[in-house]
Amino acid sequence: MQPINLQLASYSDLFMLIAALVYAAAFILFALDMANSSRTIRALEAELAREEAREDRLVGAGVAGAGTGPTAAPATPAAAGPELVDEDMEYLGAARRPVANVAVALMVIGVLLHAFAVVARGLAAHRVPWGNMYEFCTTGALLVAAVYLLFLIRKDIRFLGTFVAGLVVIMMCAATIGFPTPLAHLQPALQSPWIVIHVSIAVLASALFTLTFSMSVLQLLQSRREARLRAGGPGRPDFLRLVPSARSLENWSYRINAVAFVMWTFTVIAGAIWAEQAWGRYWGWDTKEVWSFVIWVVYAGYLHARATRGWTGERAAWLSIIGFACVVFNFTIVNTYFPGLHSYAGIPE
Repeated sequence: MQPINLQLASYSDLFMLIAALVYAAAFILFALDMANSSRTIRALEAELAREEAREDRLVGAGVAGAGTGPTAAPATPAAAGPELVDEDMEYLGAARRPVANVAVALMVIGVLLHAFAVVARGLAAHRVPWGNMYEFCTTGALLVAAVYLLFLIRKDIRFLGTFVAGLVVIMMCAATIGFPTPLAHLQPALQSPWIVIHVSIAVLASALFTLTFSMSVLQLLQSRREARLRAGGPGRPDFLRLVPSARSLENWSYRINAVAFVMWTFTVIAGAIWAEQAWGRYWGWDTKEVWSFVIWVVYAGYLHARATRGWTGERAAWLSIIGFACVVFNFTIVNTYFPGLHSYAGIPE
């Protein structure tokens, strides 16, 4: 067994700390962008009003040139509080948000620093960097941030920035404060190729569940705002006007949860195969196995209820949130307080 590279491990710890600080700065900027949402909304409304006036002038000029009337019809003023985001998460106008753009740039820098820290930790120990709770949490935080940035390439989901950056900061703090673990070699039971397959897919599925959790929380807020608007009440808070409709958030959350559910299914199956190789049985009702199955059942129920039973709206959002709560419980409480064959937290006594 090769010795641990302590110098590279120290670089990993340093870059992990720097990445956490960069994420914290990104979170602050995303929060500032949310606080200044009224300015962004006014700019978008002004741009939409100018585009509408320009179209009305063109239509009026065409009518006058055709000789069908002496003057063009007066332009209709923009409706109060027009929709600024369509069902496909596309903004109706150029959403210039410099503070949010700087926050996104910081997220990119944070991901690069974070990726170096994770890879360096793995290279220092000559193994994959997810052998205990500290490493699982830091790798999970990296994937949450990376998946968010990948989605940003296709869809403008800067509205999720505050929630995603906040969750990443919480995960980094939990890893460094709650689960600090010195770098060491893997326990014998974990020295298997299955750790690459089983745990990596579990981390990626958890990252997607984290993203849909953020969407579900926003869906609940947006749904209640829309209900107040239908009742003639105020459409507060203002920042939700920069967020897609509750229906759009629900549809995207459902799609992502469906992909994550397939990954979690593979995680459970791969874990059973690994258990047979390590302990001579596929399933033994160990606490970790039970809660992994509970997570599978909750998300299976969510997908089934929404697809066939019409469980849409807030009920679907709450099921998604409950599923993520089970993921968090499985990772924190089960790993920490429930003894079993999966007790590989690595937390020093």
